[in-house]
Amino acid sequence: MKSIDTQNFGALLYEVRGQVAVITLNRPDRMNSLGSTMQPDLARAFFEFARTDDRVRAVLITGSGERAFCAGADIKERADVLMRGTEYFLSQKAMQDLFRNIEEFEKPVIAAINGVALGGGLELALCCDIRLASASARFGLPEIKLGAIPAAGGTQRLPRLIGEARAKELIFSAELIAADVALHYGLVSRVLPPAELMSAALELADRIARLPPLAVRFAKRAINRGMQTDLDSGLEYERYAASMIFDSEDRIEGMRAFVEKREPSFKGR
Repeated sequence: MKSIDTQNFGALLYEVRGQVAVITLNRPDRMNSLGSTMQPDLARAFFEFARTDDRVRAVLITGSGERAFCAGADIKERADVLMRGTEYFLSQKAMQDLFRNIEEFEKPVIAAINGVALGGGLELALCCDIRLASASARFGLPEIKLGAIPAAGGTQRLPRLIGEARAKELIFSAELIAADVALHYGLVSRVLPPAELMSAALELADRIARLPPLAVRFAKRAINRGMQTDLDSGLEYERYAASMIFDSEDRIEGMRAFVEKREPSFKGR
């Protein structure tokens, strides 16, 4: 895929390759941690650029260098920060809101986890729809070692993904797990040699981007809603989502292309 557009936000790089926006966390000297301007840069990349660009039908997020996807909070920046618990409660909501908005982003989001994903870095990865990992990647929520707890969604999303018992073991022990264990737990869907990670992630993102955008979007929303509710409510939302796109131009085009034995041309309408 040919690169179309590149932006340097300071703490991350943003580029469009074909129909895929690639967001690269770019603080390799600080393990791509979430300090500096990383949080507002992520918000801009997703909600000012990828959301409004009609070319973009999928987003891929990764880290710069080979050591880290994202090592979480920048402890050196935070070590001397003093605030009251009530102040922290309000400030942490901004982080939770950012990650929640990424989780609910209209377009599919794939994480290419090229190194360690720790603390807030793992919590960011948990917000992505699909996670592919390098064989050298490691995962963990080590906040308890610092006298804290995961507070950007880790205590909520990890149990929903890998089960309560395994999540409690990882969080309580602050243990790091290797990529093969993460695959066994269902934390990632594929583990690849480091040299193959980005090409595989881009190929998957491009394959998804070529499919009908409305169908992908409503399928994502149906899955997300269903995971947060009972089966009957989930089935009702699934029926609603299917009805919303039943008379879409893309569905009509997909049916016609199938009957006519040709490649469809999807417009997202």
